Amino acid sequence: MQLQKLNIILLLTAGGLGAYSDSRGMPGVRKEVADFIERRDGYPSDPELIFLTDGASKGVMQILNTIIRGESDGVLVPVPQYPLYSAAISLFGGSLVPYYLEETENWGLDVNNLRQSVAQARYKGITVKAMVIINPGNPTGQCLSESNLREILRFCYQENLALLGDEVYQQNIYQDERPFISARKVMMGMGPPISKEVQLVSFHTVSKGYWGECGQRGGYFEMTNIPPKTVDEIYKVASVSLSPNVPAQIFMGLMVNPLKPGDISYEQFIRESKGVLESLRRRARMMTDGFNSCKNVICNFTEGAMYSFPQIQLPPKAIEAAKRAGKVPDVFYCLKLLEATGISTVPGSGFGQKDGVFHLRTTILPAEEEMPEIMDSFKKFNNEFMEQYDDRSGYSRM
Repeated sequence: MQLQKLNIILLLTAGGLGAYSDSRGMPGVRKEVADFIERRDGYPSDPELIFLTDGASKGVMQILNTIIRGESDGVLVPVPQYPLYSAAISLFGGSLVPYYLEETENWGLDVNNLRQSVAQARYKGITVKAMVIINPGNPTGQCLSESNLREILRFCYQENLALLGDEVYQQNIYQDERPFISARKVMMGMGPPISKEVQLVSFHTVSKGYWGECGQRGGYFEMTNIPPKTVDEIYKVASVSLSPNVPAQIFMGLMVNPLKPGDISYEQFIRESKGVLESLRRRARMMTDGFNSCKNVICNFTEGAMYSFPQIQLPPKAIEAAKRAGKVPDVFYCLKLLEATGISTVPGSGFGQKDGVFHLRTTILPAEEEMPEIMDSFKKFNNEFMEQYDDRSGYSRM
């Protein structure tokens, strides 16, 4: 049935896969996205306010480019954050305004911290225009609760901020206590004036979930409460690139309108997609438990997304050794880990973190059957590293 649907889409695509589409994407696929959003949230969605993009990243960059006029324009971004945001804000000449997530509260968001961040930015002459949330979190793996989303929306209403909802990992949920809830669903449920006045742009992609079609570069953004003249300008800018790539648009249509009961391959589709997500859930637990069994390592459970972000409590001698080597301490640790085990990780300093606190990010994507061996290898390295640089050892080796 998916193949039959693909053939129908191709017939409806003037010129086939090699032709340009509307700069917003094919109308039929945008309608499928709108129907998906309505099924998910329970509120109608307008296809005319949905733009298909070459991956969610291109959509994020397009919206940030629309928001930022110069360095006096600021965007609230969670820290730790996916570096797309710091890079794009810098590229467009704006100012990143960080708000720190609370690791001891499972990477929760405190609205008081938001207020402090806005006040500090204003003191520096920065006009904060928008706020980014990444839900589920990258690199932190938390899921925002409905109550937290309500607080965020009230805050955006009070401060007249546009809200950018990076929701690309919405299919990747590994616990039942805190399911994914879209910012749009919560906002619409709050009623006026918030549902009518808070400007929201939401992003999604075919790169995550159980699809994992990263190289296809398919994504979309949906706009809510954005003024019509602004939508027209965004359309003009999209037209500069003529068209998002057409094969990825078709992938997006297949993702948001999957097989249904009664379709020939439905049972296989459910079995395979469920199997992928259940395996990721088990791997998230194995990795979290593995990190927490290590000396000087603390790790919150990966509630969603694809990453684990453990805190590595480095001894002073390890920090001194890193300085002698000309390395940031968590970079030093990750390089030593790579040399000793072949395990490649990203230092937490690449995502932002509080001063004096160190992390690493790794995915939960290794094959499930290989996970025990990987975690054993990590634990052996880590415990030897901590012993080597233990203050009580009296010496340390480079």
